Amino acid sequence: MTTTIFSTACSSLNFSSWRKLRSRMLDCGVSSKPRRPIFANYGVDIGIGKKLYLGMDFGTSGARYSLIDREGNIHAEGKREYPVYTEEKLDWIQSWKDTLFLLLEDVPISLRPVVASIAIDGTSATTIIIDRSKEPLSRPFLYNESCPDALPLVKSIAPAKHTVCSGSSTLCKLVSWWNSYPSSKESAVLLHQADWLLWLLHGKLGVSDYNNALKVGYDPEMDSYPSWLLSQPYSHLLPSVQDPGTKIGCMKEDIRRKFGYPKDCLICTGTTDSIAAFLAARATKPGKAVTSLGSTLAIKLLSSRRVEDSRFGVYSHRLDNKWLVGGASNTGGAVLRHLFTDEQLEKLSEQINPFEASPLDYYPLQAIGERFPVADPKMEPRLHPRPESDVEYLHGILESIARIEAKGYNLLKDLGATPVEEVITSGGGSKNQKWIKIRERVLSLPVCKADQTEAAYGAALLAIKGACGNAISD
Repeated sequence: MTTTIFSTACSSLNFSSWRKLRSRMLDCGVSSKPRRPIFANYGVDIGIGKKLYLGMDFGTSGARYSLIDREGNIHAEGKREYPVYTEEKLDWIQSWKDTLFLLLEDVPISLRPVVASIAIDGTSATTIIIDRSKEPLSRPFLYNESCPDALPLVKSIAPAKHTVCSGSSTLCKLVSWWNSYPSSKESAVLLHQADWLLWLLHGKLGVSDYNNALKVGYDPEMDSYPSWLLSQPYSHLLPSVQDPGTKIGCMKEDIRRKFGYPKDCLICTGTTDSIAAFLAARATKPGKAVTSLGSTLAIKLLSSRRVEDSRFGVYSHRLDNKWLVGGASNTGGAVLRHLFTDEQLEKLSEQINPFEASPLDYYPLQAIGERFPVADPKMEPRLHPRPESDVEYLHGILESIARIEAKGYNLLKDLGATPVEEVITSGGGSKNQKWIKIRERVLSLPVCKADQTEAAYGAALLAIKGACGNAISD
């Protein structure tokens, strides 16, 4: 059965100094995972003439890769935390770039020659503006940053309730940069995080996909930028847009030679991290939903109808002839990791009775501001009162995040989306069985863990699409 899947940092790479990168990382106190992939399945026979497909996921706290064959078998996978140069101010551009090439190096050397294609997903609305000489013109605007200074102007040009009418939209970030940048902007180009990372590999500036471009104003139904956006003075910054999983070109010669990838290794357009997680879960029927419990909470519901309402942070991504309706909250695992270690989370969770409701009412956020199911840049975190028992405290937080999830799905139904029938869970939170039981009770729906939980796997499916066409094994 098959289904259709829907400057320093930017200059040419000097691979003669590649060893110096590791030395510099150590000298600066870099935090990173070991070079060895966290998992490698060498028991799967590649076979003569068989190709592999590489997906990379650049999330909020680190990056992963997944290397699969066309049947979906995993041959290798690995993880890196983003390098942090402790003697300098955090440099996201350099950190992402270093991580990209470290992941390319982490792929087992024996498997690199059979990698047919690569696709990358990144965080939605993370925005990078560079000039055509390849220099960044500002620091990146991160996915959860809000630009309320630009919101009145964006609301004055966009249709009411449009996706861009939120302070954290890519368009608000572009307008905020446009109004504050003092120098010439004629050679500037806007790229999303995944676009920029892929550009480092293929070298063709200004290419994006319709999932990443949604929050800058691209209309996936019309397959074009709307006239109200093209008439703006900054429209020349907008990238060209392709379907996710479209081949852009081959890997740059200097990179492929350095790492040992084949001459015909294709680089394909990517998507956002939450959509890649949805693709990995293989939810193919309307009414199926995927909740991604990573550093943040993102929900996606496959719907036959497009639904958008910026008042609630609700938007629809195109997925072939259907729509992925949903939103992304700032609550999630990052709050938990700020309060508990992984060991504490595991031990405390074991003591929770998931069938009993917690009386604690929290709104767990790491910082001020929420995107969905309420778009409120001034929303304050609510994590008090804290009971004496850490078990009760964790129970209250997990249940409060589940209530936010339930509010999100109920809102989608009220706005006209296909009602949710089943929730598949991906991301790190999917490993917590007590949390799954809590969510089943709060949502009043069946909840299960996805067979494949990593967004990198979904990106690898897009790499298959780019290399092989639309048909992939279900």
